[in-house]
Amino acid sequence: AMEKSYMSIFLLLIVISCVLAKDAGKKDTKDTTAKPKLPQTLSRGWGDQLIWTQTYEEALFRAKHSQKPLMIIHHLEDCPHSQALKKVFAENKDIQKLAEKFILLNLVYETTDKNLAPDGQYVPRILFIDPSLTVRADITGRYSNRLYAYEPSDISLLHSNMQKALKLLKTEL
Repeated sequence: AMEKSYMSIFLLLIVISCVLAKDAGKKDTKDTTAKPKLPQTLSRGWGDQLIWTQTYEEALFRAKHSQKPLMIIHHLEDCPHSQALKKVFAENKDIQKLAEKFILLNLVYETTDKNLAPDGQYVPRILFIDPSLTVRADITGRYSNRLYAYEPSDISLLHSNMQKALKLLKTEL
């Protein structure tokens, strides 16, 4: 376990040095003709008008203190299944409205929390965590081999699962 933490620190240092190098390079080339690239918002296209948290830690903190459930979407930018689900999620007015009642986080990388991958690290997958910070492993999609996966055609099931995550909250508190 010790080597693993050294390894992740090492990787982090590499990432930081790459980022710093990139920033240093930017300042020299002042190209006024280039259109400013819009910064990637925290929504990553899942709902630009919704409030998204930046990190898993922040999301847990907010869920606990706001007494709202947390909804975590694991996805990848170059995964066609993620892209298809994102499009339907972002365009569905009912989903977007209901999402306002959640602390929201979408991740394009895995956390070290094994509870977020109860049956594997596949994408897209959506998990709910209640304000007591318990992963709601009982709120599942329709696929027995990938319990937390949703296809675009499952959007109404996702909507009812979101309602379930909110409902149980009221009965438990």
